[in-house]
Amino acid sequence: MIISLAEPHDVAKLLEFREEAAAWLRELGSDQWSRPYPADKLLATIETSTVFMLRDGHTTAGTITLTPDAEDGLWTDAELAEPSMFVNKLTVAREYAGQNLGGRLLDWAGDRAQRAGARWVRLDAWTTNDALQRYYLRQGFTHVRTVREGTAVNGGPRVSGWLAQRPARLADHGFEDRTPEPARLPSAA
Repeated sequence: MIISLAEPHDVAKLLEFREEAAAWLRELGSDQWSRPYPADKLLATIETSTVFMLRDGHTTAGTITLTPDAEDGLWTDAELAEPSMFVNKLTVAREYAGQNLGGRLLDWAGDRAQRAGARWVRLDAWTTNDALQRYYLRQGFTHVRTVREGTAVNGGPRVSGWLAQRPARLADHGFEDRTPEPARLPSAA
């Protein structure tokens, strides 16, 4: 499988992934990702070169967003001073479920983050999705804290405030990586 940067034409596939994941999550009793995601915001993220696609031949098997930018209101100033990269929107196509592609994408993210000079790979997960939280713990993440409604650093509402991190580290993820070398983080230079 090949991992590469997402391109503007991938917006439709990414929106389809989100709808597929939301339907699956609804079956599990979660309202995660139930609100439609604006295509223009997704395109803007693609244009920052932080969205990556995992392809199996002509089929897209998964996606991950890896960015040096933290979502507002989640992490403290002291935490933000540590070189980190943040995982968002990790999604694996249901037809590829059970093959540990999510775990391997997280390993890839940790590898890329380490090469950029990050100390941590961090993420936030849906506060009510206990199964997802357990998944990240099994992937080696440590729970930092849960930011709830109205308790975000900047006072904003919070539905995705379960915070976790694990050290950035080189990893044998097994993908053919066709992404450009990551830029060094300013705090790691």
